[in-house]
Amino acid sequence: MGSLDGKVALVTGAGRNIGRAIALRLAQDGATVVVNGRTDRAAVEAVVAEIAAMGGKAVGHLADVSDRDAVAEMAEVVAAGLGGIDIAVSNAGLRRQTPFLDIRPEEWRDIMSVALDGAFNLAQAVVPQMIRRGGGALIGLSGISTHVGTPNRAHVSASKAGLEGLIRALAVELAPHGIRCNCVAPGTIDTMRGASAGALPGTLAESGIPLGRKGSVEEVAAVVRMLAGPEGGFVTGQTIHVNGGVFLT
Repeated sequence: MGSLDGKVALVTGAGRNIGRAIALRLAQDGATVVVNGRTDRAAVEAVVAEIAAMGGKAVGHLADVSDRDAVAEMAEVVAAGLGGIDIAVSNAGLRRQTPFLDIRPEEWRDIMSVALDGAFNLAQAVVPQMIRRGGGALIGLSGISTHVGTPNRAHVSASKAGLEGLIRALAVELAPHGIRCNCVAPGTIDTMRGASAGALPGTLAESGIPLGRKGSVEEVAAVVRMLAGPEGGFVTGQTIHVNGGVFLT
């Protein structure tokens, strides 16, 4: 029996990398996982199959988190089929590096619409369900670049800073309903694409990590898992850093 037995978890951007690891870890501990992706049905179905192969429960659902109506429909479908959502993880984000003066308004808007608007859309869709179910957990994936400042990531850093502000505000406002709200900020993480959304570029990624290595997606997923479960029951309004000591709080 896992400590998430009976819980329903929705993870956005869960078709690969950190999102995939989070979906697998939550399923491993007993949650029924809704694996969300934007357009890559094959990737979503592959994660659902992985979860089924290890004896877990999962369903896939394609939806663009920047589309408010699509997110609302996804939440309604989950509620109709599984009863409601207890855990919502806003992981979807765009990984781009662009010099500040080269960022066009369209690119700025794309980044914001997924990382920040997407988290807002998801929270508004699932919080009513969490209130009806007596509580829940909202978790956002931020990044180290928001805290230390890195070149070519002004748009990504701003979107994740907004995400953290949203989560802190919701932590206070939703606490009376038993809903805990936290962020996880990965540092340089070894993924299929080489680095996470919050990763630091250049030599710092190679040699400036006090623990002497990149993190793993499983290590990030373990922190999300803690925040989602009873072990994190007295934790809300926090950003938990997973960066090997690069940024200290």
